[in-house]
Amino acid sequence: MLVIICPHCGPRNSDEFTFKGEVAPRPPVNEAGPDAWRSYLYMKSNTSGWVEERWFHGSGCRRFLTVERDNVSNEIRHVRPLGDGPS
Repeated sequence: MLVIICPHCGPRNSDEFTFKGEVAPRPPVNEAGPDAWRSYLYMKSNTSGWVEERWFHGSGCRRFLTVERDNVSNEIRHVRPLGDGPS
């Protein structure tokens, strides 16, 4: 079982959350061409190890979170509300 410690609700089973994908910088809206948007939307790095991901706590506070997780071991190093920190 994967436990995510929600900063608003405390420790919760991952079944309460929806995975929304890895964090990637968004291209400039008015300057990016079709190739940049295609890459942003569909091409994921899919690397092994520590990644930043977006999760939505649908069965709790209904907020988006940024989770730093090792996708090999499922160890979670840090969870923060969306908008807090360097993403």
